[in-house]
Order: sequence, then C-alpha cells, then structure tokens
Amino acid sequence: MKILCIIPARGGSKGIPHKNIKRLGDKPLICYAIDNARAIVDDADICVTTDSAEIIEVVEKYGLKVPFVRPPELASDTAGTYEVLLHALSFYESKGIKYDAIILLQPTSPFRQNEDLKRALSLYSSDIDMVVSVKPASSNPYYNCFEENSEGFLKISKGSGEYCRRQDAPKAWEYNGAVYVINPDSLKRSKLSEFKRIRKYEMDELHSLDLDTLFDWKIAELLLSEEMV
Repeated sequence: MKILCIIPARGGSKGIPHKNIKRLGDKPLICYAIDNARAIVDDADICVTTDSAEIIEVVEKYGLKVPFVRPPELASDTAGTYEVLLHALSFYESKGIKYDAIILLQPTSPFRQNEDLKRALSLYSSDIDMVVSVKPASSNPYYNCFEENSEGFLKISKGSGEYCRRQDAPKAWEYNGAVYVINPDSLKRSKLSEFKRIRKYEMDELHSLDLDTLFDWKIAELLLSEEMV
C-alpha cells in the first residue's frame, strides 16, 4: 500500500505563538510528527504543507524537503483541513503519483507513538472512508451532557436519564486529533465531516494530549520532565 503522510503546519498560531517550531524537549514540535511519518514511509512520501518560511527552514534543517509553499488562500484562519489535504493530494497526483491512503498527522500531538500509526493503519481497508484515533470522551451524552429544552431547563442530551452510574451508560469517544488514515477516493467525494464509514483506533489519555493552549504546553513539558512519556 502506497501511503502519503501529510503534516499541516500553518504559520499563524494564536493559542501558542509559533507553536509548530517551538521547542518541546529536545526538538521543535513539528519534528515529532516528522519522526512518526518516517517510521512508516520514505521522505518522498511525507508532505509538510505550510505557508511559513520559518517552518520550511526548520523542517529542511531537520533533513526533510518541503515540496511546495501553501498558497495564501489556504493559510488563513478560515482555511479548512479538508481543502489543505485536497491541495496536497492534487499536487502529487499532478505528478502522476497515486496513493492508496493518506495519513494526516497534526503536529499538536507530540506523544503519539509510531505504534499508534501502525495499528491504526492495520484497521484500514479501501472499502471505508477513514480510521481515526479516539480517546474515551470526558463527558458522556447519556450521563453528564445536557441540553436546554424549549422552556430553558436542562435535560440529558440522550435518552431519558435512566443511567445512574457512568459505567452503565453506552460508551462514548471523542477524536483526539492524533491519527487519521483517510481514503483518498472518499476525500475527493466529500468532506471529512461527511464521512459515514469510520473505524476507531483507541488511545489512552496520556498519549492523546493535544497542544492547543499554553496550559497544554506546560502539561507536555511536565510529562517530559517527569519521563511519563
């Protein structure tokens, strides 16, 4: 199976300034994703898609060639991952290179392990849309998620509140943002949010850490200093 690993890294970042090239432990954040990708594919099949000259400099200093500069219309706050993935896939297809699967690796999941990619990939087949990594949901819509009714009072999101213990409620998961194994044909037909045939790959809370705020970053530094990851 021929696999394209796509690492999206926009230059602008509000929650954590310059986060993609900010040093975490012994290397810039984006290098964790590059190392993951290198565990399963050759450098020619790794695409860092970015609009930032600074990110390109860091990535190429790490030994990986950046194939193109992302166009400005895909570098704004409103640009979606779907369009960025399609643009990267089209770039390679224009060169006559066809891929059987795309692995999306967001730089903000530094504790994702190489084995996570391999196990998620083992769940993929060409008759589904995607395999996505998940973690147990912090809140369960059958137990402790609520909505307002027409009178403005809270009601349980699902069911009638018949579950008195969390462990009795149906299991719920949330995407952790670490691994996406995507069918290229499905991607060309519809957005990721419209996919129907999705398999889950479950990860634990520790390795699911997603860096979105400076508080998240401090947690990541603590986990590294305590050698917990």
